[in-house]
Amino acid sequence: MRKRIGILTYRGESGFIEPGFFRRLVKEGRELGADVFVFGPQDVHVSEWKIKGFIPAEKGWKSEWFEWPDIVIDRYRYYPLAKHSHYPPFRKQNLFRYANSRFTNKFNLHQILLEDPFLTKWLPETFAYARSTLVSMLKRHRQVYLKPTNGSGGRSILRVEKTEEGYLLHGRTKQQAKSREKLSSISKVCERLEAWMENEKNGKEQFFLQQGLQLALVPGRTVDARVLAQKDGEGIWRLTGMGIRIGSTRSSTSNLHGGGTAMPAIPFLASRFGQEAAKRIVLECKELVMLTVGRIEQHFGQMMEFGFDLGIDVHGHVWIIEINPKPGREIFRQLGEHRRYRQAVRRPLEYALYLIEKNERMKDQRFGLG
Repeated sequence: MRKRIGILTYRGESGFIEPGFFRRLVKEGRELGADVFVFGPQDVHVSEWKIKGFIPAEKGWKSEWFEWPDIVIDRYRYYPLAKHSHYPPFRKQNLFRYANSRFTNKFNLHQILLEDPFLTKWLPETFAYARSTLVSMLKRHRQVYLKPTNGSGGRSILRVEKTEEGYLLHGRTKQQAKSREKLSSISKVCERLEAWMENEKNGKEQFFLQQGLQLALVPGRTVDARVLAQKDGEGIWRLTGMGIRIGSTRSSTSNLHGGGTAMPAIPFLASRFGQEAAKRIVLECKELVMLTVGRIEQHFGQMMEFGFDLGIDVHGHVWIIEINPKPGREIFRQLGEHRRYRQAVRRPLEYALYLIEKNERMKDQRFGLG
């Protein structure tokens, strides 16, 4: 009997946010012998114990009635907006067996990781926004970032850079429009940051300040590493792949959405630090990822994948910039690593099938059928 895997996401009037990725999930699921369908919270009919699920059609998507899924992968990207207000109570109902637990925002996660003495060396200074905090951070660091707690894709991030003439602000709005301005005083900087937060926040979203790092391994560009960690078909954490992202000129982030480009990690790092140092940096990146996923699961419960954005500064020091529990995997396509991209799509499905089989074995043992 074919297993049913549901993909929970936001479904608005204009459809799904990641239609291309969801199409691949459904296709790869079929090849693995499973029925995969996509749905939003509004598509669940508890009284009839059925779900209006969506699968790809020749043009767009078509809906069908599906029986209750054996497991659900939560791919819902939540923001504190009115249109997402039904998601938290829906998720708390525990109507399904989920492959991944609920998570938290970026600032809260940083505070949790800070409690682990093994991880602190990789964590940049991070504080809730306050004028006095910004002033003291700019005394210690030439650059400070203002970030939204629920942001993704590099949106709504503003970089404050201290210069001899005053302060230089670089940012990218919700609509991915670039922003650049010069200000003469710290009081004007504070006023601008507060106006930025008011314009850029989603609902009651908060902002935080983070130490700016010297990530210009390419002059005038922001550079970071993306590492994708996923559980495989045996429930074991694996590093699916790693790549370097180079931001566009005058961009405050390296995100591919904002015009960044991707490069293979070892050749890029070797050209800056030499072959041996490049291998050491990559090894350190892998070590910190494996340590961190273990720490996160201790706190939040079962997870299935994470995209780590790691900063590598001009001295070769590695920093945790951001951790995303619902990551993209486009970097592998940009690198031309199509087999790795396919593996990155399949692994969540393989892990979901592993959980279904594990659950069935436990039931059989309980009833003496094993």
